[in-house]
Order: sequence, then structure tokens, then C-alpha cells
Amino acid sequence: MKKPKLTARSAAAHLLDRVLGEGRLMSDLIAGGALDPLAPADRARAQRLASETLRGLARADRLLSRHLRKGPPLPVQNVLRLATVELAQGGESHGVVNDAVDIIGQSPRHANLKGLVNAVLRKVAEEAPRSWNDLRQPGLPDWLRGPLVEAWGKGAVTAMERAHFAGAALDITVKSDPQGWADRLGATLLPTGSLRRSDPGQVSALPGYAEGAWWVQDAAAALPVQVLAPQPGETVLDLCAAPGGKTLQLAAAGAEVTALDLSERRMARVAENLARTGLEATCRVEDARAHQGGPYDAILLDAPCSATGTIRRHPDLPHAKDGSDFGALITLQAEMLDHALTLLKPGGRLVFCTCSLLPDEGECQVEEALARHPGLTVDRAALAQPGIDPAWITEEGGLRLRPDYWADLGGMDGFYIACLRF
Repeated sequence: MKKPKLTARSAAAHLLDRVLGEGRLMSDLIAGGALDPLAPADRARAQRLASETLRGLARADRLLSRHLRKGPPLPVQNVLRLATVELAQGGESHGVVNDAVDIIGQSPRHANLKGLVNAVLRKVAEEAPRSWNDLRQPGLPDWLRGPLVEAWGKGAVTAMERAHFAGAALDITVKSDPQGWADRLGATLLPTGSLRRSDPGQVSALPGYAEGAWWVQDAAAALPVQVLAPQPGETVLDLCAAPGGKTLQLAAAGAEVTALDLSERRMARVAENLARTGLEATCRVEDARAHQGGPYDAILLDAPCSATGTIRRHPDLPHAKDGSDFGALITLQAEMLDHALTLLKPGGRLVFCTCSLLPDEGECQVEEALARHPGLTVDRAALAQPGIDPAWITEEGGLRLRPDYWADLGGMDGFYIACLRF
């Protein structure tokens, strides 16, 4: 039987099947080659379509429920969801509906539902554009919303959900001349020095990418290295380095960088980014808890975490996770932090950070580390960096970033950052 042709829409539907049916993370699927058969522009489009569908899933299901007596099989439901979101956002109805029908028609198991798909989507095509914005804003699942409300309050969480639904622009870190590159890329220069492009487009086709003048990195993710403030010639250890944005920042500052990650595949990506940008670092595939190098002038520990701060950029996370692994992650973070502290030179500094919105992975980790290690202090002065709002500094001296901050600029990833010294 002839294999169905892979298109941006059919690939997006396949990503939805794996995320919603198997609990897989989209980043893992893409890294595993799910979109490799597509041209670069179609890969970007497939990822964008899947992400926008996941953001608007609740609204799409609300619209579809008006025209379905019972839910169809998941692959059919996902094609309907994908088409509904595209139609709601102004997609050309004829092309969207026909492609959805074709995708189902090529499925041996579900081809008999082509007529259903066609009929439902023709109704949705009339309704979705005018009613989409009147539907309730999609929210977080209860397993995550509950702890966040307890930590930050209902109003803050509602604002975070608004930021999640809006999605994320393309943030860029440049090696030099931020304003010049902002002009060339049609980007906004943010208060902390990152650039922001509202229309990501095909990243690899943008000016400066091929020659390695910049790399993609959320503005919040760029702040830990700014807080660490690496100096030329300093020895710096970057633990859990992949995908490498912070490694590139450290190397660009002139530090002698050792970058570690447990995953050989992910570390290969760090090496690729170093090669593209012409920067240098020693890359090692190793468990951060087993590393015995140094001692180092400075250490950056971007610890494995729930990644709940990145939902505006990765809307698959609430669907692929359920919180059951968070306890193990919190234990791992503490173990990594304790070991990393043993690798510091006297007077050295360590920045601990997580892209999490949960205090257990940020504020609480630092408070408990201070209790475990006599003489360990939080360096509040390290947070005096351009663009950092003093209101973001927490009681114990760390930096709490949330998606609803910079609402007028398009938000930021959620992060916790603290600089520690003995």
C-alpha cells in the first residue's frame, strides 16, 4: 500500500496523536526525527500548527462538541482540532477542510469517517472565526493549577494562563551589537539585552543565523549567565548544559567553559551550536553528580526540573505530564546542588536555576541548601543587572520570574535564579 505523503498538517496531526495519546513531549518527538522528512519551512509550520492547537485545545473541543454527538477516535479528533484552530485563526476554509478530509481518507482505520470530518468542519468554518474569541480562556490542568494557585494566588495564575495562551515570540541572544542586530532582524531590544521578534518565521533563514552571530534563547533563560557574570579567563562549569544557550553565553564572555550533560544526543546539539557560532567549550557527556573536575571560579547549575515555566513556549507539557515525577526531580536537584558546591574554588560563586514555577524547585531548594551548608549565603548584589525589576527579588535573595511579567512586551518564561557563595 502506498505510504501517505507527509505534509505540514499531517505531521502536526501525528505530533498531536503522540502527545495526547502517548504522553510524549513534542521536543523529544522532533529530536527523534518526527519532522525530518519535511523541508525546513514545513517543519517549522508543522510545529507551529501543533503548538497552536495544543494552546487552543479546550476552545477547539468546545466548538466541536456542538457538532458531534460522540467523540470520534483520537486521530480523527486531533485532525478536527487542528483544522478548527486553523479555521478560527483565519485559515482558508477550502484548503483546511480539504486537507483534513484527505488526511483521514488516507488512514486505513478511519477513512470511513471522511464524510463526518467534512460535514463537521464546514459548520465549524462558518462559526469558528466569529465565536473563537468569545470562548473561555484555556486554563492549566488541575494537577498543576492547584499548586500554582497555592503559591502565587488565583489572579497571578490567571495572568500566567493568559500568557500561556498568547504563546511566545522568538527571543535571541547576540554575541555583540544588540541594537544593530535588532535593526537588521526587525526585532525589539528588551530591557535585559535580549532581542524579540514577534514573527519567528524560519529561524535558519534569518540574517546572522548561518554565520553564528546569534542564537535562540528566551529572555528569561539568558538571565542566569548575566547573574553569574563570567569574566574573561575564568574557569566556568556549565552543568546540564544542553541545548547550549547558556554555554554559548559563557564562551562569548571569554570564560574557559566546561559543559556537561548526561545525554549524548543533547550534548551533540551543544557541539553543533558551538561550531555554528565559532565559540569554544570543552563538552563532556557525564552525570553532573559524578564530575570531579575543577575547582572552578564559577558554576552554573540549570538543574533538571518540571519545566513548568516554559509552557507558553511548550504547550504540550501540561498534556504530556501529570506531576508524578516532580518529587524525584526535587531530590535530584538537591543532590546536584550539594555536589556542585564541592567543586567551587574558595570565594567562587554558583548560580542555581530552574525553569519552574513551583517554589519547591526554586525558593525552597535554596532555603534548604542554606540550612544544610553552614557559611553558604545568597549574593543579592549579583541580581543588580540591567532590566531586572527589584520587585522580582524574593525574600531569600533569589530572582523569581513568571510568564505574566513583561505582559506589555509579550511575557517571559518562568524561572528561579539564585547566586550562592560561601
